[in-house]
Amino acid sequence: MRTILVTRLIYMLGCVLLAACTQAAPTPAPPQLAPVLMLYNWAEYMPQSVLDAFTEEYGVEVNYISYKDPEEAMQNIRDGVVYDVVILPPETIASLIAEDRLAAINYGNVPNFRNVSINFRDLIYDPGNRYSIPFHWGATGLLVRTDLVETPVTKWADLWDARYAGKIALWPISRDLIPISLKSLGYSANSVNPEELNAAVQHLVQLKPHALWWDNKEASIVPALVDGQAVIAFGWAYDALLAREESAAISYILPEEGTFLWSDNFVIPANSQHKATAELFLNFVLRADISAQIINESYYPVANDAAEPLVNPELLADPIVYLPEESLRKAEVIVPLGADGENLYAELWQQFLASTGR
Repeated sequence: MRTILVTRLIYMLGCVLLAACTQAAPTPAPPQLAPVLMLYNWAEYMPQSVLDAFTEEYGVEVNYISYKDPEEAMQNIRDGVVYDVVILPPETIASLIAEDRLAAINYGNVPNFRNVSINFRDLIYDPGNRYSIPFHWGATGLLVRTDLVETPVTKWADLWDARYAGKIALWPISRDLIPISLKSLGYSANSVNPEELNAAVQHLVQLKPHALWWDNKEASIVPALVDGQAVIAFGWAYDALLAREESAAISYILPEEGTFLWSDNFVIPANSQHKATAELFLNFVLRADISAQIINESYYPVANDAAEPLVNPELLADPIVYLPEESLRKAEVIVPLGADGENLYAELWQQFLASTGR
């Protein structure tokens, strides 16, 4: 009887000690989610249905704020304006990393990064993807009202054709327009040669008074082509597929001088107070079904291999969205230019904006 009593006492003492140990080292509670996530991006560049699905699943509202160009976004980040997730092109990211403006991503909270295409990982502007996650990518081309041009438009240089003066629609985006001008003159889209860049900007100055300048906060330039304001514009897959729905007379071409490829990335600014919620959002959009939903609704490819089986087969087969190999051979990837190159670009772009043209 005494043995049984001792055994029970030992058992009870063990339970008390176990409970005490459990109380001393509680399981960490999951981080509390923010009620609102601040998302900073191009206008209408993320389907509302995706944002609604995130809110429905996690109870976090998304405040979608749009910028007019990446330069504005960079300046706001540098000025300390608070955002939780920002979508930016690669050429902006290295500078922001060097300035400690971006937070390192905790991939323990973003396991769906495994879905990201290997070709988009570990690139020069962010080795190891410590601060950025690939998102959209695509090519830049020309949209043409084939019924309103006298001869076929096939080149970037056709933007300067005097026959179309006043009928050229352009977005005022430096890392599109300067490369377009460089390519039209036979130079690399990534040139940092001061003479070549000066020549390209002066070439743009000549075009400036003959162009219709489109607001960067508009979702598409297609309306200018549909109503005949413009006969030529530059744009992307989204514009091309929207144009196809609006008018059979609008064609999309990749110019003879060669297209250039762009991409965008998710980053988390260092001053975000909701990093765990931001990482939850990144993990959500990297889910195969959500990435496929983004592709199907936005008409832009996403660097997500797991999404492809869920993408509309017509989009997968469309050479406007997923470029054929022969088009990729002549394409240049837009890359970061280094501090000196970026400073020169910024200086020349300001000169262009201040010019009156001739």
